[in-house]
Amino acid sequence: MEALAQRLSQLDSHVEGALRVVMFYDTLMRRRVDLPALVRASANLAECVAGIRLHDKGTVIRYAPDGKPAPEPAKPASTTMPITLDGEDLGTVWLERATTPSSLDDVVLDRLAIAAAAVVERYGPARTTMADPALVELVISADSDEAGRNRALRLLGFAPEEPVRVAAVRSPHPLDRVGALVCPAGLVKAAPLDGVGVILAADLDPARFPAGVRAGIGATGSPERSWCQARTALRFATGRLPVVRHHDLGSLALLAEVPKEVARANTDVAAIARLAVNPEDLETLDTYCATGSLRQASERLHLHHSSVARRLERIGQALGVELTEPTGLTRARLALTAWRLLDD
Repeated sequence: MEALAQRLSQLDSHVEGALRVVMFYDTLMRRRVDLPALVRASANLAECVAGIRLHDKGTVIRYAPDGKPAPEPAKPASTTMPITLDGEDLGTVWLERATTPSSLDDVVLDRLAIAAAAVVERYGPARTTMADPALVELVISADSDEAGRNRALRLLGFAPEEPVRVAAVRSPHPLDRVGALVCPAGLVKAAPLDGVGVILAADLDPARFPAGVRAGIGATGSPERSWCQARTALRFATGRLPVVRHHDLGSLALLAEVPKEVARANTDVAAIARLAVNPEDLETLDTYCATGSLRQASERLHLHHSSVARRLERIGQALGVELTEPTGLTRARLALTAWRLLDD
């Protein structure tokens, strides 16, 4: 390496300087320094104030070239660089040079950002939300052996004996932000897998999922079983009920086991499919099935109860069931749910 550096320096002094910067940070990483030591060494190398800011808790670390904390207020950054890990924006590194930026400042910050991401990953796995999809797949796959699953859990920051809950998510929002919202205090990891977002957490709050997200939540315990439950629960999520816990499904979860061709051939499900051509009728039936009450359905639909009653009479005739009777309402609920599952 030294012979190569000497040859390159004869061609370009900037290349020699860049190689020295790379070797400098390689040495720091071999010594497994923490963030303050990393910033302090960077300030000494650059001969100006260096800083790091992490987004998760607003952590800011600044050091002057003499190795002491930099005085406040901070000067405007002369050069900045983002810190990224597995595609997630963790924060920013910068230099506060009072004069014209050095030709090597970009190289210094590039290596500082890489080193900072490695330190965060090593010492604080809970600080990052996005995870390697391959590790997440090892955790939740039914084909993984116990040793491989435990190793993947440790690499993600979970203790192998720690219970893990899995959520399956479809979201218009970035997955890391959803994970941070539903589990603001504990360890949470997220990754996209086969078109579905996967969130792993010791526990999460279903009420904290943001608007527009549909999610299914498995039980705490075996990750592979929790993932299977989460995928099933996600199939039952709707605009009216966007977040579904598998535990709350009870015997309804059995509908997910019915082959689609069998469900499609059922007369009640076929009748719902025909009814779905009219969104107004479908919404009326869905609201009535959800409430089981003509008056409550009228309030949610913002219609007079007599208007809703006439609609339900017409819908009941089309379905061939008496919706005001318990048996008819049960049939309509089951058929409506089975029809929705055909789209998944």
